[in-house]
Amino acid sequence: MTELLLEALPAALSRLGVDAVLADSVEPAGALVARHLQLPFVTAVTGLPLLREPMVPPPFLGWEYRPTAAGLRRNNGGYAVSDLLMRPIAKVVSFYARRWKLDPDPRHQWSDRLHVAQCPAGLDFPRAALPTSFRYGAPWRLDEADVDLPEDDGRPLIFCSLGSLQGARRSLFAAMTAACAAAGTRAVVAHGGGLSEAEVTSLPGRPLVRAFWSQTRILPKCSAAILHGGFNTVLDALAAGVPIVAVPLAFEQPATAARLKRIGAARIVSPAEADKGGLEAALRLVLSDPSYRHAANLLAAEMAGAGGAAEAAALVDSALFSDADAMPAGLSPLDGVPACAA
Repeated sequence: MTELLLEALPAALSRLGVDAVLADSVEPAGALVARHLQLPFVTAVTGLPLLREPMVPPPFLGWEYRPTAAGLRRNNGGYAVSDLLMRPIAKVVSFYARRWKLDPDPRHQWSDRLHVAQCPAGLDFPRAALPTSFRYGAPWRLDEADVDLPEDDGRPLIFCSLGSLQGARRSLFAAMTAACAAAGTRAVVAHGGGLSEAEVTSLPGRPLVRAFWSQTRILPKCSAAILHGGFNTVLDALAAGVPIVAVPLAFEQPATAARLKRIGAARIVSPAEADKGGLEAALRLVLSDPSYRHAANLLAAEMAGAGGAAEAAALVDSALFSDADAMPAGLSPLDGVPACAA
């Protein structure tokens, strides 16, 4: 995908008359093409911050924060393995950088104008070397319509989701809904289209099930959430002040779960434990121990003051087009809105 973007984007952005680039931090092609076309660019950090620091574990491993010599050695080993795994992408990026007579140093992947993140500072591990252009934030969300629940049987609601990529795990959803029922609560399941109608009707505990729910509307109605640790769903739960039972499965989920554990907003359950009663015990704990909701509420308060999508957009505009020097060639501050490629 990176090679395709590097090959196709220069002509596409030139044809579209793009004036600036909003480049996701996980895809190096955006920044490199912007540098090639001499376009201003901003780094968008949609997940965990990727900027490497010696004391911060790689952002895809479920390692705890350990600011010791042993932690430093462990992290160095993790980053060495990460570099090895990323070598095919690094080779492609380096090839195009040299072809375009640009410095291939990976540090140029990050904007010196602005890093704008969804992640709140309170969720990240402690940082010692963030650039001055880095801004923590809050979820970038549109306003959603309120949710009308089809029925209310009086039980507290528990939001259950495995995201849009892993929603076909019927057995794990069954463990979730059974745990909710055993704890005297009712599951609200979002399966992302991964379950058939027959699988939905076979889930125990009389859950409320849809492919998708308006998360920003349903989560405030819930007493807790059982999640896979996907970053967007975690942010939505924390923004609603909802404590979490996390069952990390893959990708960045173990790293997100490690951060949730550190701040005390979640109880972590492995997939193996989930099938052996671990979910019910964890759910009962986060419902009965007020410290979990207190930790979630602290993050909710931080994100409520961060401005969300509107503040992020204002920061991007300010970084790219706040003065005549930052305006694209041929434009003045009174001209129409510049086109930005994301």
